[in-house]
Amino acid sequence: MTEPLYPLRIAAAPISWGVCEVPGWGHVLEAGTVLAEMARLGITATELGPPGYLPDDPAVLRALLDRFGIRAVGGFLALPLHRAPEDALAAAQRAAALFAATGAEVLVLAAATGLDGYDARPELDVAEWRTLLDTAAAVRDLAAAHGLRTVLHPHVGTHVETEAEVERFLADSDLDLCLDTGHLLIGGTDPVDLARRHPRRIGHVHLKDVRAELANEVHSGAIEYSEAVRRGLYAPLGRGDIDIAALVRAVREAGYRGWYVIEQDTALRPTDPVTSASRDAQHSLRYLAELGVASASR
Repeated sequence: MTEPLYPLRIAAAPISWGVCEVPGWGHVLEAGTVLAEMARLGITATELGPPGYLPDDPAVLRALLDRFGIRAVGGFLALPLHRAPEDALAAAQRAAALFAATGAEVLVLAAATGLDGYDARPELDVAEWRTLLDTAAAVRDLAAAHGLRTVLHPHVGTHVETEAEVERFLADSDLDLCLDTGHLLIGGTDPVDLARRHPRRIGHVHLKDVRAELANEVHSGAIEYSEAVRRGLYAPLGRGDIDIAALVRAVREAGYRGWYVIEQDTALRPTDPVTSASRDAQHSLRYLAELGVASASR
């Protein structure tokens, strides 16, 4: 008998309220506002957002999260792994120490280019790819010393974006992946197919829905990623073109028991009401509930 699709461990992330590490991305809401909106929706777990968004002092950060009844899951860290490994490892050490001190479980690593944003992507040579792999492994080891798991996040505008790069990373590294449904699709990978072909390599899940027409324009180079986000690239779960239900079923049936982080990457303007982002997050929570999945995150 197939195991039922519940309960899932549901978390959120500040990016759904427009909080991004990219300079000039959009209007950044105050942290207390974002956490209050999460709590109002009944969300009790979150990733921490970009470095520096939330307090760097572990005691202050834990007190802030506790005030809203929210626990830390982990956080996203985009580092240029292919060059200056000592700098990347120093940044990873600081992040891992903070994540661990807040009770988090996972470090979500991306192979950044070193450029601002995700609209340009230089090619790597063989030596740089080897350095990327070695640095990722070193990050995994130092994070493990803090009790954290490390997963590699295929991401638009990074050095692990396309289907070929995802498969190459899986072949060359033993790190598990953060299966981000949106970034994988934009990069040319069917996330459901990936989950079925590599069921034991899924270490973390970001649930996004994507409007395929805009995703195809990004993939072809017709428009930049940031412009597509502003034009509504990401949709609330169930309103885009990814089969989220099939994805959840595939990873559950493969034995995945980790977090499902609901993300709808958003770039806000100063005039955008916070309620619009929260309304989309609420729709995604309701969508999962309609799948027969519990939305509690504890």
